[in-house]
Amino acid sequence: MPDGCRLSARIWRPQNAHDVPVPAILEFLPYRKRDGTTARDALTHPYFAKRGFASVRVDMRGNGDSDGVMEDEYTQQELDDASDTIAWIAAQPWCTGKVGMMGISWGGFNALQVAAMDPPALKAIITLCSTVDRFADDIHYKGGCLLNENMGWGSTMWGYSSRPPDPALVGERWRDMWLTRLENEPYLPMTWLKHQTRDAYWQHGSVCEDYSAIKAATLAIGGWGDAYKNTVSHLVENLSGPVKGIVGPWVHKYPHFAVPEPRIGFLQEALRWWDRWLKDIDTGVEEDPAYSAYLMEGVRPKTFYEEREGIWIVEDDWPKGLSWQSVYFKADGGLGENPETLSHSVKSPQTCGMQSGEYCAIWLGPELPGDQRKDDAMSICYTSSPLSEDYAIVGAPKVHLKLSSDKPQAQLAVRLTHIHPDGASTRITYGVLNLSHRVSHTKPEPLPLGEAIDVSLTLDQIAYRVPKGHKIRVAVSTSYWPLFWPSPEATTLCLHQGSIDIPLRQSGLNDERVFPPAQTETPWDIEILRPARNARRVIEDMHSGTVTLEILDDFGKNEDRDHGLVSGGIAREWWAIHPDDPLSAHGKTHWTMENGRDGWQTRTESYAEMRADHENYYLTARLEAYENDTLVFEKDLSETIPRHGA
Repeated sequence: MPDGCRLSARIWRPQNAHDVPVPAILEFLPYRKRDGTTARDALTHPYFAKRGFASVRVDMRGNGDSDGVMEDEYTQQELDDASDTIAWIAAQPWCTGKVGMMGISWGGFNALQVAAMDPPALKAIITLCSTVDRFADDIHYKGGCLLNENMGWGSTMWGYSSRPPDPALVGERWRDMWLTRLENEPYLPMTWLKHQTRDAYWQHGSVCEDYSAIKAATLAIGGWGDAYKNTVSHLVENLSGPVKGIVGPWVHKYPHFAVPEPRIGFLQEALRWWDRWLKDIDTGVEEDPAYSAYLMEGVRPKTFYEEREGIWIVEDDWPKGLSWQSVYFKADGGLGENPETLSHSVKSPQTCGMQSGEYCAIWLGPELPGDQRKDDAMSICYTSSPLSEDYAIVGAPKVHLKLSSDKPQAQLAVRLTHIHPDGASTRITYGVLNLSHRVSHTKPEPLPLGEAIDVSLTLDQIAYRVPKGHKIRVAVSTSYWPLFWPSPEATTLCLHQGSIDIPLRQSGLNDERVFPPAQTETPWDIEILRPARNARRVIEDMHSGTVTLEILDDFGKNEDRDHGLVSGGIAREWWAIHPDDPLSAHGKTHWTMENGRDGWQTRTESYAEMRADHENYYLTARLEAYENDTLVFEKDLSETIPRHGA
């Protein structure tokens, strides 16, 4: 880098690239190419190298085998490093000077953000499971509500970034690099929690601030099982340059090995994109539909699906091809065609939301929303009559409420669910709103006590078909734990009127687009030393009344058969709350990360906890590092952060 920091890269490229230069594809991540993303890298990058591209996987500054320290996510330093890396790639003798950028999640975010900087060599990007708005659609806040993923993912990154570089690559300086990293590594939730409104901190890196800045041809991909359901729609609707969008049934994974199936031939589709925009080959991508979505058939609720039945539908003028139906909340708890005056109160137990699933389903465990009947029982519900025909919901439903509150701060969760003939309830989509943010995410306002006000919220994008004879339900609650942190006081909301605008589409039973079957390259060659396992348990303390969600994700322990590096990790989370007391909310995490080979063994243990009272959030974090089971580093952090309408 221009400041002398060296970044570590792994490059797959054709053997004759020095004689016949090729375009390049960059993936730029903090997740360690040596032992972090290695499994997916092996399935993906060689494919492009075999077909005339250089595929470049770079460890970001302060991670993996790269020098330096990572101070935060999506800093200007990170984006400048990526831009400088693109310029370095373009100048190599094996490169034609044309570069693409590809990535999922973090790599999808920075692909968009770097594209908005418009580096000269960057001609195209493929962004997967990403966002255009860091405040509205990331792991920090949703609808102005503080997501518990803010702490959960922050703990994940603290564990990830605590690992040492590999001495086999960096030599004897590995220890100095590691200790520098440990000393300077921040616990990022302490930073993120200081920005509880959509201020300049979140505006940085939010490409929705200026969509016109993105000139690179953009292929956007997402999944209905993922947290980032809305981005593909936003990009297709707002980018002026070449853009196409695909949304499948998947969780937070590349679609050539994601679940639920059906998978698609992502590598083939990506190759068509790269061939067109990096090699000027006419592959027909410009004639592809603007927006392709997997319309899922309504099924019974499960926390994990191997496969989802459905069909692929396409729209060339998204979202103008939709029709809308307004459905009104009725005084008898039904849904009807005409507005009615209501007098319904809702004060949900703080444990409402235990069936919400993970905010971002990523680990292939039991992470999807379960049967909603338990949460429905803690909500005020409005249920339709049996549907007279199939009901294909495609788009983002919009909810309008007239309500009043007995407290100046309150939160709202609204779920649209599919009710089966036996009463089982499948969550179709949902939205949440911090009512202090009802007018603005930049300037929260307390609620007027007892005064009826109008509020609106948009639910997440979805494509879901409810069968004829089944019902739909709108469930409204004042809490949604453990998805988001509660308001300081338990709130009673009174609903005076309500409606939902549902986007509908006439859809047949056959695919409107056919993708090639999934292909992958040869899997990562490892010896499994400890198999992976996961568990989710809800524990109710019959003495205290506290309810705790306990999460265990043991990612196993593996040895790379090529270079011998051993790596493993275990994540543990506990989310506890009393049904009657929002101030009893307590989050706790513990990560163990292991790396070693032969006589060299390292381990880090990272811990964090969070509580709150009426005025403040309280965060503590501890990091321990061991070499051959000897403690070589430790530090403790704590922060008291004032609450600002959250």
